[in-house]
Amino acid sequence: MESIRNLYKIGHGPSSSHTMAPQKAAQKFKDENQYADSFRVTLYGSLAATGKGHMTDIAIINTLLPFPTEIVWQPEIVLPYHTNGMKFEAIVKSQPVKEWIVYSIGGGDLSDGTSETKREILYGKSTMNTILEWCQQTGKTFWEYVEDTEGKDIYEYLLTVWKTMEAAIHRGMDAEGLLPGGLGLQRKSSMYSIKAKGYQGSMRSRALIYSYALAVSEENASGNIIVTAPTCGSCGVLPSVLYHLKMNHDFSDQKIIRALATAGLIGNIVKTNASVSGAEVGCQGEVGVACAMAAGAACQLFGGSPQQVEYAAEMGLEHHLGLTCDPICGLVQVPCIERNAFAAARALDSCSFAMLSDGKHLISFDKVVRTMQQTGHDLPSLYKETSTGGLAVNLE
Repeated sequence: MESIRNLYKIGHGPSSSHTMAPQKAAQKFKDENQYADSFRVTLYGSLAATGKGHMTDIAIINTLLPFPTEIVWQPEIVLPYHTNGMKFEAIVKSQPVKEWIVYSIGGGDLSDGTSETKREILYGKSTMNTILEWCQQTGKTFWEYVEDTEGKDIYEYLLTVWKTMEAAIHRGMDAEGLLPGGLGLQRKSSMYSIKAKGYQGSMRSRALIYSYALAVSEENASGNIIVTAPTCGSCGVLPSVLYHLKMNHDFSDQKIIRALATAGLIGNIVKTNASVSGAEVGCQGEVGVACAMAAGAACQLFGGSPQQVEYAAEMGLEHHLGLTCDPICGLVQVPCIERNAFAAARALDSCSFAMLSDGKHLISFDKVVRTMQQTGHDLPSLYKETSTGGLAVNLE
């Protein structure tokens, strides 16, 4: 597995697959073709079907400035390697002189589609079972495996990640007004935070969790700075759970950062062995994985054993199996924003359930990951970010 730095990417929303990755690809092509008169970019499959809602064209055009750029939309054509395909062409004297086909494969990552994308492999173990065996043999836990593998320098980066997450929560809770995109949705985080003060006990706690998750997801929908965890569309789950635990249980930033390391390891296992791309496996690979990451991180903070952490993560993902990705108008808003809030609450439920157990259970995390991958492949394309099925076509 590669570094968890590549899982936690800091950048603009609303979509890691549709905004961050195309922007990265555009910058690379621009740097390599400074001689061009203009560029033409063709978007295929899911990337074309929901690209306008995800502001893909804006991200590419702005990145390629000052060169003029033509965007061609081909939603009905799906390239062989991945549904999020892009073709960049450098134009000189009205003729294409260089072509590059590249794919956005989830979480802001790119692949050329013809060979394994070159990545620096850091982790010798890539499954939950092998990591659990290591924990048993060494007496250490997940965050220590991250530290042993990546070095203590990883904590400086994770602190930046955490401060970016906190900043998104604070901005989102202060912000009010209409979200961009044309659905007429008002921001809700600030209102939920205010209403939470009128409650006590579990209702107050739940309202605050909702508020934090809504804050980050609404910032993402507005195209502001967030952290992929593991994607932009699921960016509200992990920060809201960790912020809630910090504010209500007095966990230090140091402990939060260690929990981020564990969450990153959990997300990395799924990313390596299956996918975190909504266009490939549906929302189970985004919000489902985010829930698993948050559940495992919370369980660690409450003193859970490695087996209990694994169980919490397993439940977080298992109970999102089959979750479709059917955003209305291709926007990362409905059902995405509310879904982040509900997944945050489910993560804490998974944590509580695991903490009450001895960590033993029938279905392993690795089995759920394999099931999620197969389920995603079995889902029709209309339920995988294309906005051609589900809620996206049942508004009336």
